[in-house]
Amino acid sequence: MGSDLRMHPKVSIIIPVYNAEKYLTFCINSLFNQQLRECEFIFINDGSTDGSSAILEEFRKFDKRVKLIHQKNKGVSEARNAGLAVAKGDYIGFVDADDYIEADMYKNLYKEVIREQSDAIISNLESQIDGYPVITSYPFPMNKNLDKAYINKHMLPYFIYSEQLNSVCNKLYRAAIIKEQNLTFPKKVALGEDGLFNMQFLEYAQSVRYIDYVGYHYREVVGSATRNSHRVNYFHRALEVFNEELPLFIKLELGEERIKELKSIKLVNSVMSFIHIYFAPSTKTHFSKRYKWIQAMISDRRVRDSLPFYYRRQFKELNSYEKVMFFLVKYRFIYGLYGLTLYSRFRNKK
Repeated sequence: MGSDLRMHPKVSIIIPVYNAEKYLTFCINSLFNQQLRECEFIFINDGSTDGSSAILEEFRKFDKRVKLIHQKNKGVSEARNAGLAVAKGDYIGFVDADDYIEADMYKNLYKEVIREQSDAIISNLESQIDGYPVITSYPFPMNKNLDKAYINKHMLPYFIYSEQLNSVCNKLYRAAIIKEQNLTFPKKVALGEDGLFNMQFLEYAQSVRYIDYVGYHYREVVGSATRNSHRVNYFHRALEVFNEELPLFIKLELGEERIKELKSIKLVNSVMSFIHIYFAPSTKTHFSKRYKWIQAMISDRRVRDSLPFYYRRQFKELNSYEKVMFFLVKYRFIYGLYGLTLYSRFRNKK
């Protein structure tokens, strides 16, 4: 350690920190081990009440590339915005404080993004779900500049019907676009502040590059969604996203009907994932209550109206298991859904 950033940073990495004491040291070490030395690390201590502040102050002594901002708790969006306000790098990346990255991540992303002077670069990421690694990849052409026409036709719709591309943590963004257009993370949105930031950036981006590389490791707390299902209304949040207004340029680019179709696909996919969450074994919520949640969810008017869109556009791409689940949702066969999720857990354990 002990590096001194005497030259202009190639990459600014923004890391919001809120009560991340358990994993923070591991995260910081993965940042300090980056093979690309011309980085600055901007930590925003967002009102942590655990030992995070002390850890950050200690690490700041070891590496002069660290910028540390302390603020009252305002949430991840405002923490990232505070980092954007002081970032000096040519490109900007984001890391969450409980995740970690490979030593060659920013070297690889920076090398590829400047190869053709792309405005942004996207890589794959790895998640840990119930202890198993899952790689998220995307259906985009690799290792080439994707132009404005491709961005508008393929990437923007992807953000509306899927959440897989939302994360800002597996990407680099040209800082000049963010600064010139005064782009920030939206405050007080229902969900998906990452996705909205990405869509705002893509309004101005002329080229994006996608590479088949995994350098970011997203740490999922095992079973957290299941444990929180008794107090977090995931379906209510999904409806807020469904009803949320999109930026005007997206409406003009895609049209109201196409947007409605894409939102319908996302809503039905969300419902299917929530069924797994609500039917997972839980000691805090009685089965009868979870049954009623699912009954209300699959009977909701917006879900019923979305099913025909989903069938026309998505059904052919589903595997056999997903097709069965679709019809069980369509015909509201809740005990059938329960049996299907039991089968799924049994199969995954094997």
